[in-house]
Amino acid sequence: MPQGDLFPSEASPTRDDVTGVVVWQMTRQASVHHNLYFLTPSMTPDSRHVVFTSYRTGEPNFFMARFPDGDLVQLTDESGIHGYSGTLSDDGLTLYYTCGSRVRALDIVTLGTRTLADYDGGQLGECSLNADGSLIVTAMKRDGRARIAVTRTDGSGGDVIHESPRTIIHPQFHPTDPTLIEYAGDPAPRMWIIRADGSENTLLWEHDNDEFLVHETFLPGTDDLIVVRWHYALQRFSLRTRQMSAIAAFNAWHIAPTRDGRFVLCDTAHPDIGLQIVHVGTGERRTLCHPRSSNGGTQWRKNRYALAEDFAAASKAVADERGRSLSWMEMKIEPVYGPQWSHPHPSFSTDEHYVVFTSDRTGQAQVYIAGIPDGFFEALARTAEGDRQ
Repeated sequence: MPQGDLFPSEASPTRDDVTGVVVWQMTRQASVHHNLYFLTPSMTPDSRHVVFTSYRTGEPNFFMARFPDGDLVQLTDESGIHGYSGTLSDDGLTLYYTCGSRVRALDIVTLGTRTLADYDGGQLGECSLNADGSLIVTAMKRDGRARIAVTRTDGSGGDVIHESPRTIIHPQFHPTDPTLIEYAGDPAPRMWIIRADGSENTLLWEHDNDEFLVHETFLPGTDDLIVVRWHYALQRFSLRTRQMSAIAAFNAWHIAPTRDGRFVLCDTAHPDIGLQIVHVGTGERRTLCHPRSSNGGTQWRKNRYALAEDFAAASKAVADERGRSLSWMEMKIEPVYGPQWSHPHPSFSTDEHYVVFTSDRTGQAQVYIAGIPDGFFEALARTAEGDRQ
């Protein structure tokens, strides 16, 4: 299946049987499909196309479908693509992604590709584009160590700005500061910031393995991060005061804010209560629809206290050899991580009229788009204001 091949539309609309929201299933072929990562929009800025990953070629490649009912086109034909690495430029004309050790750029119109940087011997993760579109940050593993790489979009190469023996995941640029990067370090403590030149590497929040913090991201329009304390609450963290506070007490999971920072989109698991949109100021929330994904991964069924209890014997057995106990990330007695495509990973479209998510409720992971009803945000805000009064 070469680059540029066209496929007939696989899209069809239905309605969520609880909320009545219109949901389009965009893919149906019998292989894994998933949207881009929850930290980046999967739709072009005009909401006329959705970009996603498909395994129909036997390995992950990027495809694009015209929304709501158009043909599909294969965008890439490469081996080694990181299926969750794709991120669109602000104008929607370029898709940036990683493929093994390379950061790549694809022209959506011509399908021309170019390599922006090659970190020989490295394995790169997801891409995050900075506010002025000049830099891309990615996590990288090489020679047994974790690294952060910053690549210039003009094709002039890139630099490794930080390395660590700890796991590094989800580096992302601040939505308005083009040099500020937040990243997650595991095992705990987790939340860090660093400048794009590698300076000012700073630990934000000191905690141990009993506090399970995940999926942190910037809250636009503020000096805050939002973060999940699994599986207890959606929280916010002030970069200015270094204080943590609660937004809403529920099992928020993967989180994505609106561009004005007033609302946060969340999926949920164990139990799955559907995609929630939360009013940041009050914690008031409302269900958009129900993905009914399988939500794989045993770590999401328990908190870290339960994991520590289960694996205490294994940790003790190696404590003398390593001089320390096992962290939760290192506990291998039972399978921990489920397939990422079994998680919804919802994200807003740029215009915030739609939510793109993945669900394997049919037995195969497929891409879905839920329409946000007119007045949804306004009604939620009114309810929040009424409750506050």
